[in-house]
Amino acid sequence: MKSFLFANHDLRGIDVPNRIVMAPMTRCRTDQPGDIPNDLMATYYAQRATAGLIISEATQISKQGQGYSFTPGIYSDDQVAGWRKVTDAVHKAGGRIFLQLWHVGRMSHESFHADGKPVAPSALSPDAQVWVADPVTGVGGMVDCPVPRALTLEDIAGVIEDFRKGAANAIAAGFDGVELHGANGYLIDQFLRTTSNQRDDIYGGSQENRIRFLKDVCKAVADEIGADRVGIRLSPFITQRNMNDPEIIDTMLRASEEIERIGLAYIHLSEADWDDAPQIPEQFRKDLRNVYSGTIIVAGKYTKSRGEAILKAGYADLVAYGRPFVANPDLVARYRNDLPLDELDGATLFGGDGKGYTDYMPSKAA
Repeated sequence: MKSFLFANHDLRGIDVPNRIVMAPMTRCRTDQPGDIPNDLMATYYAQRATAGLIISEATQISKQGQGYSFTPGIYSDDQVAGWRKVTDAVHKAGGRIFLQLWHVGRMSHESFHADGKPVAPSALSPDAQVWVADPVTGVGGMVDCPVPRALTLEDIAGVIEDFRKGAANAIAAGFDGVELHGANGYLIDQFLRTTSNQRDDIYGGSQENRIRFLKDVCKAVADEIGADRVGIRLSPFITQRNMNDPEIIDTMLRASEEIERIGLAYIHLSEADWDDAPQIPEQFRKDLRNVYSGTIIVAGKYTKSRGEAILKAGYADLVAYGRPFVANPDLVARYRNDLPLDELDGATLFGGDGKGYTDYMPSKAA
């Protein structure tokens, strides 16, 4: 029987040798101070370079864009140099890697901001928590997000410029491209939703205004590094973090028309992955295919068989796997040879050293 997962794919001139993508996963292992990528991270990503494509963990484009402790940045020279270690290691191992560019918006904590205020389209609380650690001990926990301050027009222009600079820095660091994080309740997503963007005076109100920030960021980054090297992650069916918006599906499809017009290389759907999450209707998948002609990546509790099925149905071109890649650096070989998967240690997901990070072993049978 034909396998779809192991066929190659042309991602705008990048030869992707299989359809198995390593999904972006926050792991909080940077060097301090400065949130600098390091040798340990280079080892971690290189171990997983058999993925058709690696999408890096979310990476803040500025200090303002940070919402969790020890997550990497892409705005300082030291961070660029640190990421160069990662891309060199991945390319030496035969892999391809995109950097996910991130601004968390209101999903942040006062400790990351000089004035104690995260920023957002409107001064509305996400009613959510972020992971914050003691900078000395590294011990952390989940803490409540405060009410943010609303961005001004001048602020917004600065954030768009930070995205552009982040993309330029990513290419300087050796990445094959970038992915804009427009999902899961972070800043781009906040602009898209009526529940987090309730201002009529600034990038709000009508649907066309709500998608304006996404359009402006996409265009700025595409103009900087080329649309063929830019993807975007969207999560149309997320409802947590005060993001449940009855208008979001129509807004996402309208935004996808603009993504098509700008010519981005792919749309990456972050699908809900909790047990009682809503299923994505088949009609949405058809509608998305009708308005967007590029590569579609899906992610969200996919198994090998579910991945094969959605590729066969034609609703996706690539399938991203998150937690299976944590505990199985050789996930591609295990899927290819129908080998069992190792279980991850959930206690080691965020922060720490190589334990639960680089010490997972390939299968001896692979």
